[in-house]
Amino acid sequence: MASLNVGNLGEYLREQRRSAQLSLRQLADAAGVSNPYLSQIERGLRKPSAEVLQQVAKALRISAETLYVRAGILDEREREELETRAVILADPSINERQKQVLLQIYDSFRKENGFDTDARNAAAADADADAGKPSPEEL
Repeated sequence: MASLNVGNLGEYLREQRRSAQLSLRQLADAAGVSNPYLSQIERGLRKPSAEVLQQVAKALRISAETLYVRAGILDEREREELETRAVILADPSINERQKQVLLQIYDSFRKENGFDTDARNAAAADADADAGKPSPEEL
């Protein structure tokens, strides 16, 4: 079987697994995937789905976004933006309205600096509408 072009995902996973002092079997069990499948991912023979990467990241206690970038699913800039948004949204010291205002300011700075946030805002507005929260435009 030929190796797929999934960057250095397999090497990175192996390194993270060894750092966590987990055997391949232990990680496979913790992530809920088969041992042979995980082995093929580590050897670059299989390209895992985002869902599998999320399960593996959770088992390794690392960022799923980092794995998405290494697998070519997510751009590095998108990962950084998502992490910034996640940190803002997770901050318990500010309320929901303040979080939304802060995200609006963040988006305006990104737009001013030439980064397109319109698609991300539309997706966020859809997610907020689904969750019953006001979109940034409604605040």
